[in-house]
Amino acid sequence: MISIGGVIGTGLFVGTADSLMYGGPIGLLLGYIVMGTIVYCVMITLGEMVAFLPIPGGHIKLAERFVDPAFSFALGWNYWYSWMISSEIAASALLINYWNDSVNNSVWVAMCFVVVLTINMLGTGAYGEAEFIFASIKVITITGLIILGIIIDLGGGPNHDRIGFRYWKNPGPFVQYNGIQGAKGRFIGWWAVLTQAAFSFIGTEIVAIAAGEAKNPRRTLPKAIRRVYVRILLFYIGGTLVIGLLVPSNNPLLQLNSGTAQSPFVIAIETAGIKSLPSIVNACLLTSAWSASSSDLYTASRAVYGLAASGNASKYFLKTTRNGLPYVAVLFSASFSLLAFMAVSTNAGAVFNWLANMSSVAGLMTWFGISVTYLRFYKGMQVQGIDRKTLPYYTNLQPYAAWWGVVSTITICFFSGWSVFLKGDWNTANFVTNYLLFITWPIMYFGARFYYGTKPVAAKDMDFKSDLAEIAADSYDEPPPKNKMEAFWQWLVSITALLGDF
Repeated sequence: MISIGGVIGTGLFVGTADSLMYGGPIGLLLGYIVMGTIVYCVMITLGEMVAFLPIPGGHIKLAERFVDPAFSFALGWNYWYSWMISSEIAASALLINYWNDSVNNSVWVAMCFVVVLTINMLGTGAYGEAEFIFASIKVITITGLIILGIIIDLGGGPNHDRIGFRYWKNPGPFVQYNGIQGAKGRFIGWWAVLTQAAFSFIGTEIVAIAAGEAKNPRRTLPKAIRRVYVRILLFYIGGTLVIGLLVPSNNPLLQLNSGTAQSPFVIAIETAGIKSLPSIVNACLLTSAWSASSSDLYTASRAVYGLAASGNASKYFLKTTRNGLPYVAVLFSASFSLLAFMAVSTNAGAVFNWLANMSSVAGLMTWFGISVTYLRFYKGMQVQGIDRKTLPYYTNLQPYAAWWGVVSTITICFFSGWSVFLKGDWNTANFVTNYLLFITWPIMYFGARFYYGTKPVAAKDMDFKSDLAEIAADSYDEPPPKNKMEAFWQWLVSITALLGDF
């Protein structure tokens, strides 16, 4: 449940508001579909490597082995940065404003910060229990919203208004971004969706971090990668389709920078005339924001702990409590969540957008790093004469899938802040939040190469043998079902796995 729901957050529930406003219903849907292809390629790319070498540290340690220790340094710190950004806390303040916008946002930010920090300081057990509950709520919520959305669209709401594809005709399937007419305006409206869509999908690669701790990793990890992706794809593509059907792209409540913005789902339910349910749904979305914030802090703290363990960060971060909680890493990562207090002087929607931009670019650069690592992994196998068909998991889409990951992610990052260059639209905050991490990556990489004196690993020198004996010893065939119920469950799981191969 955590693997399915853990990565569903405010990107889908809140961030899609701006995407619908900029891209229109078709632009929103196409943006998520294109981003879905990128995520799929990154996941099968990652799956091939981690199924073969499920080592602690995941793709960060694989980058050290197959690319360059300096590349691993940059990838590791970038990965930490993508998780420590506190956009979800700012989104929490935005969601609470639905009920009461007369209280200063600092109260809501502080409350959410305390909730998230408390969950993480109580240790892994408390985090796991809380996250299971939160993830369950999120999965039930998004499933219920998609079903409810279809019912409302077909006229099943209290107002019995059969919407159908009305909003695809008026105001139209696409939006002419910033008043720019023709295909150009529609294209850049669609392009504006991509960065936000990336923010929604960020986190699917977290399965690699768990590779070193998973049971029977060579059997379970490929299945986990396929299943998690398919379920998330259904939630996100299904969710964006429903949003585009129920809410017109010119609805003023979609504008997150306005300070009065709402989730598209809440807007749709209110418009349908359903009483009380909007508040219930908004409460569920609030738990989603808390869940995502808690997951962000948990992953960020473990990432910086791992960096310290590998010598890429201060050993001070290795300090733990008697129960093994890396409290220094937790507190250090949590301190950056205080950036959410920017919502005090600026409306929470604008702050959410700024922090989401930074998280999106950092996440895209992580996918870029994973794809580059695979290309070196692929080259090393060719040079050393290793048949990929002997690997626990492989696909015939390589190396093209990895190249798509490299080219698409770097292109989206490069043009992520293009809107600030339109005449009269310069915005320093948007420029910085879109390009800060993009510029920081090469600085970290070349700086680490100079400081540590490293160089890229030659294909003939790549290590494909270390840890293999221990990994093979931990692998075993899954036991046969004990009864008909277990047999049915395994059949259901196998169907899901097959769907993941398409």
